[in-house]
Amino acid sequence: MERRRTVPDSGGLCAGYGKVPSGRMGHRKGYVREAGKPPEGSTMIVTIKQAPGGIGGTITAPPSKSMAHRAVLCAALAKGTSHIGNLEFSKDISATLSAAGQLCAKVCTGPDSAVVEGLGRFLPVEAPVDCCESGSTLRFLIPIASLTGQSVTFVGRGRLMERPQSVYEALYHEQSLRFEPSPAGLTVEGALKSGEYELAGNVSSQFISGLLFALPLLAGDSTLHLIPPVESRSYIEMTRAAQRRFGVESRWQDENTLFLPGGQQYAPCDYTVEGDYSQAAFPAVLGAVQGGVTLKGLSADTLQGDAAILGILRRCGAELSATDEGIRLGKSPLHGTDIDLADCPDLGPVLMVLGLFCEGTTTIRNAERLRIKESDRIAAMEAELRACGGVLESEGGTITIHGCAGKLHTPAAPLHGHNDHRVVMSLTVLALAAGLPLSIDDAEAVQKSWPHFFEAIKPLGAEVEYAG
Repeated sequence: MERRRTVPDSGGLCAGYGKVPSGRMGHRKGYVREAGKPPEGSTMIVTIKQAPGGIGGTITAPPSKSMAHRAVLCAALAKGTSHIGNLEFSKDISATLSAAGQLCAKVCTGPDSAVVEGLGRFLPVEAPVDCCESGSTLRFLIPIASLTGQSVTFVGRGRLMERPQSVYEALYHEQSLRFEPSPAGLTVEGALKSGEYELAGNVSSQFISGLLFALPLLAGDSTLHLIPPVESRSYIEMTRAAQRRFGVESRWQDENTLFLPGGQQYAPCDYTVEGDYSQAAFPAVLGAVQGGVTLKGLSADTLQGDAAILGILRRCGAELSATDEGIRLGKSPLHGTDIDLADCPDLGPVLMVLGLFCEGTTTIRNAERLRIKESDRIAAMEAELRACGGVLESEGGTITIHGCAGKLHTPAAPLHGHNDHRVVMSLTVLALAAGLPLSIDDAEAVQKSWPHFFEAIKPLGAEVEYAG
């Protein structure tokens, strides 16, 4: 069953557990809620502990959320039918699929795939575009919305609408276009012009990717001048790689200047999403501490900046080996190291957990952007790790973690998940790596990126109890 321009019921997209129903858009209330999980609308508390047999097993990395966002939008902007395989219908990806169906495409979903038929034109935008809590969805779509010839309002949940949009705001005001944030959302109107653009390279690369999606569709050529330093360059390259698959080209004129030929069109194609290194980092850290974990489904030839997790673990002394099944992590003594997070900020929370199990001191630098994610991830992780006996401190974007594995303990009260998927998953790793039973609230936050996270870790030796 196909659904054209489907907009989920109010609140439906950002609620619920389990997969998107086949042939539909977004999450629907009550769909595939597993036994033992609390009803929707309640805060889910999970208690995590090691199974009696200890840690060990094989886990397949979920599909890359970053590449899925990019493939869906390229397919929607193409005229014709694209098949996108190996999808995980997290809240973030469901938000992008729903927005594509609202703006310019017909979308039909299967159990782990989507057929996206780009219409080659923009549809009347009759309702706000709900980005849930997805920064990628919002920032990728703002420049695309300028091509619709309409006023478009974006809404979101959690801290999304508080996250900085100053880069776009400045560009829109320079071109005398409407950029109107309000407590209810963000409204934009007016067409971006081709030409010369200058923007900071040390803010979120999502702004650069948003312009990369939209500007090649304009008649004239455009040039992006990125003011160094350019951080998260890997995410820019992921956008360009997805665009190439769909027939849109750009090129570096020098290390900080991107040339975008105008008059291009996206072409439909079949696309399979590769495995996600940022999600694989959670079982990878667990494997480095406890041993016996094998990671499957990761491409060795990847542009993902979060593939840096493997090198970071090696520098800490972790035992990694390539096998026919995947990447196996064996147990070995770990020691602290110096980590630059500029190109892989999503690894920050789980690396803070890793530092507790490393002899000596682990220093994480260039982590400022962690403070403006779904939570202030530095403050959130500091608070929860200290509640378990962790010893760490931060100043600005620098975090210092002291090895203290022998001092970790179970706190009297549940840990707080801060409505942040990466905080919840990192605290889960802490419980399993330390062999401590830990309860974590806001556990439903994992729906944002890895809906089946708790079920996926059970074969590794995790026991998971749900309560509301």
